[in-house]
Amino acid sequence: MKPEKVLQEFRNADALLEGHFLLSSGLHSRAYLQCARVLMQPKRAARLAKALAAQLRENVNGEIDAVVAPAMGGLIIGHEVARALNVPSMFLERVDGEFTLRRGFSLDNKPRVVMIEDIVTTGLSSREAIKSIRAHGGKVVGAGCLIDRSNGKAKVGVKLASLARFEVETFDGKNLPEDLKNIPAIKPGSRGLK
Repeated sequence: MKPEKVLQEFRNADALLEGHFLLSSGLHSRAYLQCARVLMQPKRAARLAKALAAQLRENVNGEIDAVVAPAMGGLIIGHEVARALNVPSMFLERVDGEFTLRRGFSLDNKPRVVMIEDIVTTGLSSREAIKSIRAHGGKVVGAGCLIDRSNGKAKVGVKLASLARFEVETFDGKNLPEDLKNIPAIKPGSRGLK
């Protein structure tokens, strides 16, 4: 699937938003990709996941035994990629600020794992997820995401496959451009974002 077609999927789902957004990183942005909207249609989620699974098969040397995704953002796309790869799907949850496996999930057999996220911006949550997967016994052989917002700049520790690279300019709250200074910031996922 070509990157422009992926971005068109986001536009078709009204998931490519414009305005003033306060990101989880603390940075501000004019654009936000709302993956929950793009993945709410199962057929669209399956199309995107099949395309990402195909990239992972090309990027990963050897077998893939499981997909592990950080909750919440990676949960749906992780599950759909696992379905496309015909492997088990698990997810990490934060407990006391750290990613961990719960709910009976186990990587005791040292499976070859790909870590899947919806969006990668700085790579921080991906690195945290990969660290946790390794601590639980998984061998991380690759990573994937729908959109790499860093345009290839984020380093996650393994090769990162993405369906599209989309650089969204971000700003420190103390150095906002004039056009954003008078627009209230919306924190995506909060009650203010419908």
